[in-house]
Amino acid sequence: MTINLILLSLLAYVIGSIPSGLWIGKIFYKKDIREFGSGNLGATNSFRVLGVKAGSVVTVMDILKGTVATMLPFFFQLNVDHHFWLLTGACAIVGHSFPLFAGFRGGKAVATSAGVILAYAPLLFVAALVVFLVTLKLSKYVSLSSMIGALAALIISFFLGDWILIILVACIAIFVIWRHRANITRIRNGEEPKIKWM
Repeated sequence: MTINLILLSLLAYVIGSIPSGLWIGKIFYKKDIREFGSGNLGATNSFRVLGVKAGSVVTVMDILKGTVATMLPFFFQLNVDHHFWLLTGACAIVGHSFPLFAGFRGGKAVATSAGVILAYAPLLFVAALVVFLVTLKLSKYVSLSSMIGALAALIISFFLGDWILIILVACIAIFVIWRHRANITRIRNGEEPKIKWM
C-alpha cells in the first residue's frame, strides 16, 4: 500500500509538471512564454502573451492536471482513505510550481490548486470560483482575484469541518499569496496590468 501511494504521488508530480503554457506556446505560436510578459508559465501569462483562446486552453489543462492527479487513487482503485486524494493532489501542485519538464520553474499554482479542490470538494471549488470571477469583474486584476479566491476558499473550508482539507487549503492560500508578492507590489504602485477581455 505504501509503495503504491509513493508511486502514485510521483505520477501526480509528473502530471503536475506538464508545462501546458510552455508547450502550447511553442507548438502553436512559436513562442516561449517565459520570454514575454511576467515570464511565468501559468495561465495568466498565457492569456497575456498568447491570447484569450490559448489562455483558456491552458487554464483548463492546468485545472485538469490537479483534478486528474487528485483522483489517481480512485482511477487505480487503491483502497485508501479519501484524504489520500489530497496527497496526490498536493504533489501535482508541487509539480506545477516546480516542473520537471521546465527546469523546475513553473506557475503560481492557482489553476492546478483549483483542480485539486474540484476533485475533492466540488462545492468549495464553485464557491471560490464565484468569488474569483466577481473580484476579477470588479478589479480587472487576475492576481488580486487569485489571492482573494484562495482566501475565500480557506474561509469557506472551515464550514466543511474537514481539517485535512483546511490545512491543505491554508497551505495553498499562503503559497499563492507568497508567489504573488511581486504582483502585490505592482498593484500598490499602480503598475499591475489589468485584463481587457472582461
